Amino acid sequence: MSGPGGQQAAGGEHGLRPPVARVAAAFGSCAGFRLPPPGRDGSIFEECGPKLQFYHSLTQYWEVCERNLWVLVVGRFPKEHRIGIPEFKYVANMHGDETVGRELLLHLIEHLVTNDGKDFEITNLIRSTRIHFLPSMNPDGFEAVIKPDCFYSNGRENNNYYDLNRNFPDAFEFNNVSRQPETVAVMEWLKTETFVLSANLHGGALVASYPFDNGVPATGTLHSRSLTPDDDVFQHLAHTYASRNPTMKKGDQCKNKMNFPNGITNGYSWYPLKGGMQDYNYIWAQCFEITLELSCCKYPHEEKLPFFWNKNKASLIEYIKQVHLGIKGQVFDQNGNPLPNVIVEVQDRKHICPYRTNKFGEYYLLLLPGSYVINVTVPGHDPYLTKVVIPEKSQNFSALKKDILLPFRGQLDSIPVSNPSCPKIPLYSDLPSHSAATKPGLFLFLVTVFHIFVK
Repeated sequence: MSGPGGQQAAGGEHGLRPPVARVAAAFGSCAGFRLPPPGRDGSIFEECGPKLQFYHSLTQYWEVCERNLWVLVVGRFPKEHRIGIPEFKYVANMHGDETVGRELLLHLIEHLVTNDGKDFEITNLIRSTRIHFLPSMNPDGFEAVIKPDCFYSNGRENNNYYDLNRNFPDAFEFNNVSRQPETVAVMEWLKTETFVLSANLHGGALVASYPFDNGVPATGTLHSRSLTPDDDVFQHLAHTYASRNPTMKKGDQCKNKMNFPNGITNGYSWYPLKGGMQDYNYIWAQCFEITLELSCCKYPHEEKLPFFWNKNKASLIEYIKQVHLGIKGQVFDQNGNPLPNVIVEVQDRKHICPYRTNKFGEYYLLLLPGSYVINVTVPGHDPYLTKVVIPEKSQNFSALKKDILLPFRGQLDSIPVSNPSCPKIPLYSDLPSHSAATKPGLFLFLVTVFHIFVK
């Protein structure tokens, strides 16, 4: 990565070039990170070891400006989804001048692949999880930074001068902005995988922020917050990360920034924003995502990178493990055929865009220990209810597995073949007026102005 003086790292440029693993050695923070050249199919082989990685470009879905968006996948079966193996992702550098996250992901990739077969925890994590890394969602913005700065650089936006974290469809109000190529690429990517859990890595503050970022009175905006039906899980996820970062958990380590008790905050409570990526993931992609602000300084000196790695390493690993919370399984008809597009939700926490089984009939529900009633809904049939108890001590590296055999008679041919995704419109618009969400009080207004260039 380029230092604050703008000098380029060895390799000719400080952009992320394909494949991630092969060029990571060009970053000063990843010295020694060298893997054998990839095969023609994009796979990367560890010498005398199993196939662990597969890289691909999101530009196979959309042409993205000057540079590709490269994704690297780590797992026992990196090239394809396997039933029962949850999909996890880390995305960084959405704002091109916020650089710590992209460097940490390169460190994390190296740490995982070099400790597979040596470290018990890492080995089991790779065995039980398919882990996707998008180290730079905004490579054009990263390259545009000429004079790095702790607070703001012209590389925050993409090549078309759009803030990508204000560019997604919004469930609370219309977001009539030109959808950018990077945004479209990520939206298409989310359709191709059954992502369960995610985190979006930012810089400029030190806090774990959870949904919603926008809201309506029905989600709590009159109380200066906006909560999801899964607020208990989101608070747990944010606390899981912050509590293992000795600096973040103090909540007050950035000068001239808000104090965050225990290092976590609800996004709307911090400041409201429209078109954010974490809300989009939760509502339209069935993926729980939080935003991780990892450094007070957006573009720190290179010599600070080992400090950030040491402070975040345990959190990054522990957070991935949370993809195994709750319950998972498949839904079958009476003949044992898996059923896609069946609604599977907890009875008292329904999502405004219902969560459905994937093409393999799989469902994944992130839940904390406790008793729940699962509501399975097939078009044309009465809901099927089943009670589950998730124990306090869950199984290591696996959610509670519960397959559901529907007792319906006859052919279930009313289920559509393709996933009937919810329209990308303000789905909360039929709830009570959300003027309070878009016209916050004076305190929220001042906070919004002060932090507008952070998140």
